[in-house]
Amino acid sequence: MTRDLPPLRETVKAHGLSASKALGQNFLFDEQLLDRIAAIPGDLDGATVFEVGPGPGGLTRALLRAGARVIAVERDDRCLPLLAELSQAFDGRLTIVADDAMAVDVDALTGGAPYHIVANLPYNVGTALFTRWLEPRAWPPQWRSLTLMFQLEVAERIVAPVGSNAYGRLSVLAQWRSSARIAMKVHRSAFTPPPKVMSAIVQILPTAQPEGVDPALLSRLTEKGFGQRRKMLRQSLKSVEGAVAALEALGIDPTRRAETVSVGEWVELARALAR
Repeated sequence: MTRDLPPLRETVKAHGLSASKALGQNFLFDEQLLDRIAAIPGDLDGATVFEVGPGPGGLTRALLRAGARVIAVERDDRCLPLLAELSQAFDGRLTIVADDAMAVDVDALTGGAPYHIVANLPYNVGTALFTRWLEPRAWPPQWRSLTLMFQLEVAERIVAPVGSNAYGRLSVLAQWRSSARIAMKVHRSAFTPPPKVMSAIVQILPTAQPEGVDPALLSRLTEKGFGQRRKMLRQSLKSVEGAVAALEALGIDPTRRAETVSVGEWVELARALAR
């Protein structure tokens, strides 16, 4: 059982809470929109969901309404009283961890059980968290899906095909052993305060991992390759031992640039270097 809650906007006002620019916060108050976001992973009834930066708990409410058990990491102490009220209202299905999301071990928090990650990520740490979740050696990971809100530009980089202007390191990391799609675009006017840019929600689902590939090596290769994307591969990858010779052995022209190398070719290069 849950008790009725006042509208989120009223609760935030009653607590004198405003979005922190330093923490990259932008609040969503439209509960219909929040319910649509919470529906993207599918049926969450009885499932465990990890949420980053819930703030006053708008998306958290939607996840709890969907029947999820939510573990939320929040570093803004001002939001903790609101979240504590929310936990009481939903019979303790919300666990609040007062910490920095970059410092927590999600697999440990969830006790080894499978979980989903659903979050309106703070803009200042969103990409760093995302790449961390994509890089575990063990695959499939403990998480079953990622449903994450980013700036639209970042979301487009995640799903970009090879050869497009948006294609880059995030594209490869998100696509080499998972599927990525933009599930929904969110207009800047939906937020309080409105950010300067549009947002989008990306859904990531793990797929089969190609054999013989070291995720850490692939991550390093793409970091080097796209870190100097205007340079030819023979220049950008020269600090990775054996990379240029492996390119030639695979028939990948070392005068190409990183954005022309497909996800499959990056995988082949990482596999060749792991032998």
